[in-house]
Parts: sequence; structure tokens; C-alpha cells
Amino acid sequence: MSDKRIAPLFGSGGNPESFYGEGYKDTTEIFKWLKEKNIDSYEYQAGTGLNAGILTLKKIGEKAGENNIILSLHAPYFISITSDDEDIISKSINHMTRCIDGAVAMGAYISVIHSGSLNKNSREKALEKAKSTILKFLDIIYKTQKINVQIGLETMGKQNQLGTLDEVIELCKLDKILYPVVDFGHLNARGGDGERFKTSGDYFSVFEKIGEKLCDEKAKYLHCHFSKVEYTKMGEKKHLTFEDKNFGPEFEPLAEVLAKNKLYPNIICESAGTMDIDALYMKKIYKNINL
Repeated sequence: MSDKRIAPLFGSGGNPESFYGEGYKDTTEIFKWLKEKNIDSYEYQAGTGLNAGILTLKKIGEKAGENNIILSLHAPYFISITSDDEDIISKSINHMTRCIDGAVAMGAYISVIHSGSLNKNSREKALEKAKSTILKFLDIIYKTQKINVQIGLETMGKQNQLGTLDEVIELCKLDKILYPVVDFGHLNARGGDGERFKTSGDYFSVFEKIGEKLCDEKAKYLHCHFSKVEYTKMGEKKHLTFEDKNFGPEFEPLAEVLAKNKLYPNIICESAGTMDIDALYMKKIYKNINL
């Protein structure tokens, strides 16, 4: 995807409840539906495994292209790049490689990966294990010349998971095709008192750090997730909708940062079933601020 956007993109992470509520069943039908709603992008969810065949993925890509919907792909949640079990590491690398094949087939510009838990390791040891796994994965990718898809490493929501912003940035330093994927709901859920997103400055610091530690382009065109997330002292519990008034984060301060600093991320909404409604809410807020 060309990084020459002049506005943020607002998209849906998977198929909203209203898509099925209107009688649709097939994912290939969602792109015309999204276009009619003025939603810009779509993240194909392979959280339980990438089970669709290459021909199906190509058809998804064709339908997305016909309707000018920007595609990304979320790799399986069970992937672990931090495991002490080499069999799990090997299987995880295979799943990540398959997702690169899938992203290429559908024309997705990025494949998003979760890191996994710390297990019984220190954060430092888990980070080193993750680096080793990623380098093995990259070796396979480069040998097969599959380098036209960004590999996104996502910030995580639980305290016992690898995936603070600093850890993701550190992993992304390994190679230019590694991109940070910031889930603002996750970071808000894992933060302690005084570390959650409350002000525009809290949000701006994320883009500033990515720009300083990686590069301005990766900050300006950040791939990110946004939803309200319920949390406990251990971090993320579950995703909510924007109707919730007890948990954050709130989008308005982020919209101010985007408009003021000419930042154009692809914001994938991962609300609990209302991804279309909440994505359009964010788009409306941003447009009103950016008038």
C-alpha cells in the first residue's frame, strides 16, 4: 500500500454483528457493504487459524480491490514467539509464514502478529527469545523472497505478555520490514495508575517514540487497533463497545493528535461486535476536529 495518505483510515477488525444481522454470510460480500457505509479498511481475522484456501483469499482480495477497501491480516492468536518449547516455535514460524502467503494472495499490506506470554521467563529473556524466533522467521521469508508484505508486531494487553511499546519497538529494530502495531486499548489495559491514555499528550508520546526510535514514516502511517477494553490489575480482560462508560480509552484526544500533527494511521476498530458503528464514530470525530 502506498504511504501517501492524506487522512487516517478507519476500518473494521473482522465482520460486525450488523453484517450478519442484515442477512450476509460470506466474507467476500462485506467489502461492498463496507464501501456503502464509508468504511475505509478491513482486517481479516485469522485468530483461530488461517483456514481459507489461496483461491478464496484471492477472491477476498479481488472484492476488496473492487471496492477500494484496504486489507490487512491478523495472524492466529495462538502463535508464540517467546515459547521455551522449540516445537511450538517451529509451528509458530510455520503459521506466520502461511499468513505471509495469505496476505500476498489477498493483497493485504501487513500481517499482524501477537508475541505470546512470558511463560516463566523474565521480560529480558522473553525478549531475547522473541528476537531469535523473528530472525529465524525472517531468514525463511527472505529466502523465498516474500518481502512485499509488512510484518506487524502488536502491543499486548496483559501484564504477563511480551508486548509493551518499548518491547515492540526493540523487536522492530531487527529489520526494516518489521512494523509496530499499536493497540491503544491493550496499552491502556496493561498500564498502571498514571500510565493510561487520558490526554492528547499521552497519545502523542506513542507516535513521538516510534518516530524517534524507528522512523517518522512508521509513526505517520501507523497500523493500529482501537477499542475500549475492560481490565483488571493483571491487564486486559475483554473488548467492549464505545457505549461503555467505565473503561477507556477515549478516542477524542487521539483525534486531536492526528489532526494537529498530520498523522495518517490505519485505525482498525476491534470493538465487541460494533466495529462498523464505532469505526464510523471515530471517523466522524476526526472529521469534525479536522475542519
